[in-house]
Amino acid sequence: MSQLGMVYALLGAAIAVILAGMGSAIGVGIAGQAASGVVTEDPSKFAKVLIMQLLPGTQGIYGLLVGFITLSKIGLLGGGLMELTTSQGLLVFCACLPIGVVGLVSAYYQGKTSAAAIGIVAKKPEQFGKAMLFPAMVETYAILALLISILSVTNLSF
Repeated sequence: MSQLGMVYALLGAAIAVILAGMGSAIGVGIAGQAASGVVTEDPSKFAKVLIMQLLPGTQGIYGLLVGFITLSKIGLLGGGLMELTTSQGLLVFCACLPIGVVGLVSAYYQGKTSAAAIGIVAKKPEQFGKAMLFPAMVETYAILALLISILSVTNLSF
């Protein structure tokens, strides 16, 4: 039997992890640059800007979660590797796409929004709560993509 189905399924898991992870690395880097500047001027703001910097990192965690769920679903983590048809493998691949693609894009923009929010904290630290709302709004779409990917992967029947 052809292993093409398994290749597509593994590619889906990899796409979820790689794209969401790349987005988080970029987003955390963008926010980290802004945070570094603030801490240079006022080290007492370290904790507040660190929280803002970490926000874009959640998409990488979401991608990793979908990757683990996918590997478990196809039997790679459970020891009983499934034999997937090409169409089944493509279904798994497509189920992993939402968190991969949305994770990449949302983490990038969440990093930019976090950098702007860090600017708010630099000038008005008492506005930390309000500043957190702006990058948190971007997170909403990553969570929606996470839910779709998890529901899709877990509800595929082979």
